[in-house]
Amino acid sequence: MDEGGLRSLTPSVIGVLVRRGADFAAAEDAVQDALVEAVRVWPADRPRDPKGWLVTVAWRKFLDATRADTARRRREDRVDEEPAAGPAPSVDDTLQLYFLCAHPSLTPSSAVALTLRAVGGLTTRQIAQAYLVPEATMAQRISRAKRTVSGVRFDKAGDVATVLRVLYLVFNEGYSGDVDLVAEAIRLTRQLAAVIDHPEVTGLLALMLIHHARRAARTAPDGSLVPLAEQDRGRWDTAAIAEGIGILQTALARDRLGEFQAQAAIAALHADAPTAEETDWVQIVEWYDELASLTDSPVVRLNRAVAVGEADGARAGLAALAALDASLPRHAAVAAYLHERDGDLATAADLYAEAARKAPNLPERDHLTRQAARLNAVLKRAP
Repeated sequence: MDEGGLRSLTPSVIGVLVRRGADFAAAEDAVQDALVEAVRVWPADRPRDPKGWLVTVAWRKFLDATRADTARRRREDRVDEEPAAGPAPSVDDTLQLYFLCAHPSLTPSSAVALTLRAVGGLTTRQIAQAYLVPEATMAQRISRAKRTVSGVRFDKAGDVATVLRVLYLVFNEGYSGDVDLVAEAIRLTRQLAAVIDHPEVTGLLALMLIHHARRAARTAPDGSLVPLAEQDRGRWDTAAIAEGIGILQTALARDRLGEFQAQAAIAALHADAPTAEETDWVQIVEWYDELASLTDSPVVRLNRAVAVGEADGARAGLAALAALDASLPRHAAVAAYLHERDGDLATAADLYAEAARKAPNLPERDHLTRQAARLNAVLKRAP
């Protein structure tokens, strides 16, 4: 069939495609493509039914063109939906998630545990260590919290105190070096301070800033821990300390003291001392007394024993320590330090070794092991 014969079939083939659902312009284009294909193929392999062949090929060409056009439009739609180049929007619902997980149907302790696990990303073991309970106990608590909220509507947010507790624990876990969550905790606390006028929110922000300001000095180049008294204070972030102290002073001026403000005041006294020897330990003990009355926390009383040992002598510190449960985390480390200050190096060495065995993380264990080794070396050289 010559070219004229092929073109004579065009109207009828177009008609078939239109009846099958193609619009006229698309059918015409598809038939033209089919004719080009016929000119190429037919000289070597002429079909027995030219019109049927054209209809089949033209329909395939139409379907291919339709699919390609649909795909192109989808790509264009996706491009149109993409945000314009530039800074990402500042919308962040993380803080809202913290409030929702602190649901009123949960007890505060369960709400904190659930939020730390579901939003904060901490492991059950890390949360258990923060709460001073066995890991199995914390796993059960989190499971109960999940069951409690599984059938409730998340249309009521939790209270500020619970969210602050979560942020505080997230910061502490990040500050220990196990999980780097410090910057995230500070960021969220800044957000909270911007939208809620509450002295404890600003107290917590001040506490975070002051502690974070000396993070660079807390470890040596080999990764080992550097105690506060031995830190290079020139490496402390003075701008962050100044910001934290300014925020704290504003919060304290409102005369609504809370535990985070009290902790920040203690941190500020450490940060404000030009040297470790010039630390105002008497004032720090007074702030620990305030903090103990607010929280009745055994950990606070443990830290207070150290402060008493610095302010009134090691014997006074050991007397304060004697009133506390020896199973408290870091109790052995505090006892070792105070016994060393009191001159009882043998007891201190044994206690440092015991504390190392109980240490919650590798850097702390290594530090305590070195302390024990240092004292044992001194004892071996003694006559």
